Amino acid sequence: MNFSELHLLLNHFPIIGTLVGLGLFLISQFEKNQDLRRASLIIFAAMALLALPTFFSGIGAEGAIKKLPGVSEALIERHHGSALLALFFMEITGALALVGLWQSQRIARPARWNWSMSAVLLFSIVTVGLMARVGTTGGDIRHPEIATGHEEVTESSAVSKLVRRFEPSPGKFAELMTATKWWWAFMMDMHFVGLVLLIGTVGILDLRMLGFAKQIPIEPLHRLVPWAMAGFGLNLATGVLAFVGMGEYYTYDWAFWLKMLAILLLGLNVAAFYLTGAFESVQNLGAGDNAPPLAKFIAASSLLLWFMVITLGRYIQSFSDTISVHK
Repeated sequence: MNFSELHLLLNHFPIIGTLVGLGLFLISQFEKNQDLRRASLIIFAAMALLALPTFFSGIGAEGAIKKLPGVSEALIERHHGSALLALFFMEITGALALVGLWQSQRIARPARWNWSMSAVLLFSIVTVGLMARVGTTGGDIRHPEIATGHEEVTESSAVSKLVRRFEPSPGKFAELMTATKWWWAFMMDMHFVGLVLLIGTVGILDLRMLGFAKQIPIEPLHRLVPWAMAGFGLNLATGVLAFVGMGEYYTYDWAFWLKMLAILLLGLNVAAFYLTGAFESVQNLGAGDNAPPLAKFIAASSLLLWFMVITLGRYIQSFSDTISVHK
């Protein structure tokens, strides 16, 4: 499977999934159904995670088609800019969905509506519209007969013209990310800080479930999970900015894609912890209590996957230019 095939396979999930999530979210509000609302928030979080490899595969897909006859570089640039803007809103929507899930988990009878739900509704509506534009601009690249032009891209509606004003220029945005070595060093430092927050909190929780430091109850450690979420958010923001700055450097690197696979598997790991009853089985564990086998398995796989993420991140530089297809 090459990058263009991978991109075509993945790009339907964030577009359709976000629309499905919004539909469930609206239905849950009309029917006052907490389970439907929770399902919609899970979908938003999952689509935010899947949007990452979808966006990252775009550089490789561009390399696969940009030299084909009839393909407009102007249309590619417009699609890239629309995807970048949509990615920002998708990740914010996913982050707000995680906040909503955390609040619903912490409160026995969550309120029907609060500020986080209002924010999720607002950002999800905008994200659905932006994702629809991403799909449209992507289709224009391979179907120029339905576009208004090839090299000079024009917008067909006032809304499209307005959105176009806010879409960043991929080239200029990349130059901004690599403008000075100090800014790049700052991003990498923040990436490390986020990793420390993430591994420090998740790691100690996993180790406790495996039987280490059994004198500590689970509940105080689980209260630190928001710090892990903040660390992951910081990692995500700096990681995306780094990719935008040096897209080709990361795209054609095996270590980078294996790291992305490990991150996706970690998303499944978190879902398994909270959705299979593993969390409920350890939630009230006191000092000296042992976690059940399922929770231990999830904890062990979490530690293994995070070790892979850290190791593969360290070897990204060593495996640069190891993927030669369409480069």
